Amino acid sequence: MPKIKILNSAREDLWKGYHFYEAQRAGLGEYFLHSLFSDIDSLLFYAGIHPKKFGFYRILSRRFPYAIYYKIEKDTIFVYAILDCRQDPRKIERRLQKK
Repeated sequence: MPKIKILNSAREDLWKGYHFYEAQRAGLGEYFLHSLFSDIDSLLFYAGIHPKKFGFYRILSRRFPYAIYYKIEKDTIFVYAILDCRQDPRKIERRLQKK
């Protein structure tokens, strides 16, 4: 069974999203985290089937306009970034090139 490792950069992305949505409405940040963690957990079954973008596999969140960027090495799925899809794609590409 593969393992999932959420890197610190992706954890920071999650907290930024949490604070953004929690500022919109109390409880929405919690729903955001729950939804994104559910999407991440789905990688245990579906990792590697997603299209590649900027050198990473990319899964789109089912509930929020976010994408999860990950790579697979041996039996570990590394989540590098969880980014808002509404931003400039060049900004996303620059962010991922740093990894």
